[in-house]
Amino acid sequence: MIEVGKTIIKFSPLREGILIKRYKRFLADVELDSGEIVTAHCANTGPMKGVLWPGGRVRLKYSPSPKRKLDWSWEQAEVPSHNEMKKCWVGINTSLPNRLIRNLIEENCLEKQLGLISSIKPEVVYGSEGKSRIDLLLDPETSNTDTRKIYVEVKNTTWCHESLALFPDTVTTRGQKHLRELMSIYPNSRAVLIPCISRSDIDLFAPGDLADPLYGNLFREAVSKGVEVIPCSFGFFLDHITWEGIKPYQNSQEQ
Repeated sequence: MIEVGKTIIKFSPLREGILIKRYKRFLADVELDSGEIVTAHCANTGPMKGVLWPGGRVRLKYSPSPKRKLDWSWEQAEVPSHNEMKKCWVGINTSLPNRLIRNLIEENCLEKQLGLISSIKPEVVYGSEGKSRIDLLLDPETSNTDTRKIYVEVKNTTWCHESLALFPDTVTTRGQKHLRELMSIYPNSRAVLIPCISRSDIDLFAPGDLADPLYGNLFREAVSKGVEVIPCSFGFFLDHITWEGIKPYQNSQEQ
């Protein structure tokens, strides 16, 4: 089990620079500290509310490959923080949260919440319409008290108000659908929503009612009908990511 504050993922040091602009949703121009201007892939199609700061510092991964159109990927952004940290690095790559949460489960960091897990399957078709894919499908060990399958939906969470993490940061019909699908598989299976809080300056999680009131209503309905919520927080650094523990949640943005 990985202790809170310890490294959960290590990687080659990222390259730092200044964000010039983000455009066409998937592209960002960055001036590296060397003075070179590069175009990076932005694996985040959302509005990036509160974390998109032209002129702010960012971190990129350099991974040239014949299969890639761009050699650079935008991984982190430095943003103003509400506390004495003044600045906080935020993970903006939406392909990373599923890996982080899977690592937590494999390291038994969520054993208290989920029990022991015998297998993890990604992207499994589920739900009443048969058109959704759950991020992670967990099979518990037979020794667990509760041996129902566990459907885990992961949501990358970067928007915040002071120390309150919020999801979503815009209207999300897809996110609304996922909550309905989670409700549909309970109680025959366990339904779990994991907000992956990709910043370390957070104390609490809530649904982003101001951005998507319907999502907020569905969130409260889902919780009342048995969907479990486990907000997990991480810290982002130049060459590693740390596990910052489970955060409590409240049912509405204003409470």
